[in-house]
Amino acid sequence: MTDIRTILHRATRDLAASGSPSPRLDAEVLLARLLGVDRTQLCLHPEKELSERDSAGFARWTERRIQGEPVAYILGEKEFWSLRFEVGPEVLIPRPETECLVEEVLRLCLPPGEGLLLIDVGTGSGAIAVALARELPAARLVATDLSPGALAVARRNALAHGVADRMTLVRGDLLTAVSADFDVICANPPYIPEDRYDELPAGIRDFEPREALIAGPGGLDMCRRIIREGMVCLKPGGRIFLEIGEGQRDPVEALFRETGGYREIRFRKDYGGIDRVVSAQKKGER
Repeated sequence: MTDIRTILHRATRDLAASGSPSPRLDAEVLLARLLGVDRTQLCLHPEKELSERDSAGFARWTERRIQGEPVAYILGEKEFWSLRFEVGPEVLIPRPETECLVEEVLRLCLPPGEGLLLIDVGTGSGAIAVALARELPAARLVATDLSPGALAVARRNALAHGVADRMTLVRGDLLTAVSADFDVICANPPYIPEDRYDELPAGIRDFEPREALIAGPGGLDMCRRIIREGMVCLKPGGRIFLEIGEGQRDPVEALFRETGGYREIRFRKDYGGIDRVVSAQKKGER
C-alpha cells in the first residue's frame, strides 16, 4: 500500500525527468480524477493509502503522460468555456486562446434576435459551436468537419450540453458542403506552416491530428479558402471570425482585402498579447 504523499512525490519526480513542464500539476490532476476527488482533497489527506487497484491505474496513466500523451487525452476531456468537452485523438484539444474567438462572436452578435444562423467550420470537438449555442439560445448552428470521428465527438458533446436540437452536423470540406446564407461564419482552422511542424512540442506533434494543425507552406491555405468561400455563404452584412497564428495579422488582412468583398477588418489580441482573432463584415446590407 502507498499513500497519496508518496505516490505523488514519485510521479512528480518521474514526470519531471520525462520533460513535463508541469509535473506536479499533471500528477495531481491525474490522481484526483482517478480517485474521483478534487485536488484539494489530495492536499488535505496526504496520508490516505491507495488500494493496489488505484495504484496500478495511476501508474498506467502516469506512464502514458511520461510518453508525452496530453493529460486531456488520458482523461478523455478538457474544459473550455467553463464546460467539459469529450476529447480524443480524433480532435484537437481546445485551447484557452480560442475562447477569444467565442468572446468576439458574442460581442458583435448580442443581442442575437430570432433566426440567427451560424456555422463553425472544422468543428473538431464542437467546443466553439457548443459554447456559442449555449450563449445564443435563439440561434441555430451548423458545424462541419471532414473527419467522421471528429463529428462523432462533436455530436456527443452537443448532446451532453443540451444543444443538439439546434445544431446540424455536416461532413464536408470547409464550406463546400453547405449552401445556406449564414449570419456568422467562425472557424479555428489549421494555421501552422508545414516547415514549422517539427518545431511543435512533442505532445502536440505526436498525438494531435496533423490535418487539424498544418495549412500549407505559409500556414494560410485554410484561411484563404474560408475567406473566399465565405463570400458565397455569408449574408450581406454578415460577419466572419477566424482564429489565426502568431505573425499572421498582415497576410490575413491582405487575404480579406484581395477579395474586395469585406469591410471592418478587425483584430483581437489574446491574453498573451498575440493577434489571435480576425473578424470582417461582408459588404452590403442585410
